[in-house]
Amino acid sequence: MVQSAQSLSTDVKAELVEMLNQAVAETVVTTMLAQNFHWNVKGMAFGPLHELFQEVYEDHFTGQDEVAERVKAIGGHAEGRLSEHVARSKVPEQDGHQSAEQMIKHLSDAQKTVAATLAGAAAYADEGGDVATHDLLIGRQLVHEKFAWILDSHLA
Repeated sequence: MVQSAQSLSTDVKAELVEMLNQAVAETVVTTMLAQNFHWNVKGMAFGPLHELFQEVYEDHFTGQDEVAERVKAIGGHAEGRLSEHVARSKVPEQDGHQSAEQMIKHLSDAQKTVAATLAGAAAYADEGGDVATHDLLIGRQLVHEKFAWILDSHLA
């Protein structure tokens, strides 16, 4: 049964808030990862990678806001502490001293991690009847999967 954010059960809301905050945390860390790489990439591919990394972090900044606002729409608290995002994220931070190829690999892996988290949360939202959250998360999943594909194409 399709439900509005207000009509979701308390249990579904609580679990969705947790899953959405996980997705926000991983997106926040991935955003910073892309910005770090944007600042620090070196080598013959500097220009295109500098631009690609900027495209990634600009998209992700908007994406994390959309997911956090969905947390609020379903009645939850959107986690806003950087320390909490880093602690709960499955995406590890990097120091920016990697080669361009390593940066691409790390950022691709991050995209795949976020996409998987979004897919799991989308499936749960669908099961709980929250079509709006499902739709949002599938859309974000597709973005992260596309960035993973673009990044992986640099490594072929």
